[in-house]
Amino acid sequence: MSLAQRLGQASIELASPARGLEEVSAYEYLSEQMLLKQEVQDYLMDSMGQQLYSGRIDAERLERLVYEAIQSILVSNPRPLSGGDRARIVQEVIDDVLGNGPLEQLLRDDDVTEIMVNRYDTIYVERNGKIHPTVLRFSDEKHLRQAIDRIVSRVGRRVDEASPMVDARLPDGSRVNAVVPPIAVDGSSLTIRKFAREPYTAFDLITLGTLTRPATDVLRACVQGRLNILISGGTGSGKTTTLNVMSSFIPDDDRIITIEDAAELQLPQPHVMRLESRPANVEGQGQVTIRDLVRNSLRMRPDRIIVGEVRDAAALDMLQAMNTGHEGSLSTVHANTPRDALSRIETMVLMAGMEMPIRVIREQVISAMDLVVHQSRLRDGTRHVTQISEIVGLDGDTVLMHDLFSFDYSRGSESGPLGHLVPSGIVPHFTERLRDRGIEIPVELFTR
Repeated sequence: MSLAQRLGQASIELASPARGLEEVSAYEYLSEQMLLKQEVQDYLMDSMGQQLYSGRIDAERLERLVYEAIQSILVSNPRPLSGGDRARIVQEVIDDVLGNGPLEQLLRDDDVTEIMVNRYDTIYVERNGKIHPTVLRFSDEKHLRQAIDRIVSRVGRRVDEASPMVDARLPDGSRVNAVVPPIAVDGSSLTIRKFAREPYTAFDLITLGTLTRPATDVLRACVQGRLNILISGGTGSGKTTTLNVMSSFIPDDDRIITIEDAAELQLPQPHVMRLESRPANVEGQGQVTIRDLVRNSLRMRPDRIIVGEVRDAAALDMLQAMNTGHEGSLSTVHANTPRDALSRIETMVLMAGMEMPIRVIREQVISAMDLVVHQSRLRDGTRHVTQISEIVGLDGDTVLMHDLFSFDYSRGSESGPLGHLVPSGIVPHFTERLRDRGIEIPVELFTR
């Protein structure tokens, strides 16, 4: 019988560690299980030495050795241990040796979208947009640091006192941020934004209520018609997921170059080049910034440039690319509203050190950008596109924008969705441009 079969129903409920053992408190129960697990690890270390953590041990062999270790320990120190507890301890030891310790069961849980380790003994998760505490914990600070080092080393990053902050990613594309002392006062901290095993599709976003079918049809036409689109929103609002879905609308015969801090995008097209920034090494050399990658991408004959997130002077190079023939580019930016998104782009252009009047920058922005898609996480934890706004032009120093779709909270309810994305009734100016490119958008999509 495989380990997965042995586990069966033995997986613990995160919020109920005692599992009905009324005579034992949750704390005592966890302490006993952690003590036994530590004894098993010590036993394996004594018998195998450094080979245990060499990364070359076979999973099936390790599983067999852990079962033997548990049996040997129970002979010398008998204690109540159910088959489910035994299987769980085996899995946790394997996770520690071959994976990321207690995080592994959270990484396997598809309902968990974010993992937040505040310190070694405090772990929270996000499910359905809501944050919940768990009873999982690392053994100590050293145990947590081992997991962090293992994660960041896979992508050639490092984290230590000299470089106490790091962004990395897991093999599945999940985004990782780690902070360690001295800047993390209460101990090392780890945040993992999980990536779906299977990339979300447009149908998924419609089913979840993030988008409506008319809005999706409009966005598909805009992407295929090579409009430059900016996706804005707050942290955790789902910008990258929406970017990934919109990128999937790009035709298969386009050459696509993606540029990210940590490679997350999962595009189905066959002709995709993925670029990832790199921090400086110990000597302060070798840094490759997003701006460097945007500049370099222009020499790679791109049909489309997708920048995972614009957060610095790379905004200037991105605008220049959009204004010099590289149409159909996509990117995201942190902002509270579509208008704030454009203001942030202007601010980031100024970070490039170019002495340009703000009106000139604004003209560059409106010339480059066609559409802003704004996404929000609502109070019930759901994520919705709340505005799709067309950039029309300048009136004096004011950027003219109008909403093609907006989120109507009056159509919501307490027991269901808080509102719905509805068309404004305004037919966009870009329909003529799309028609010239052979793409027709039915006017009915914009009517209420």
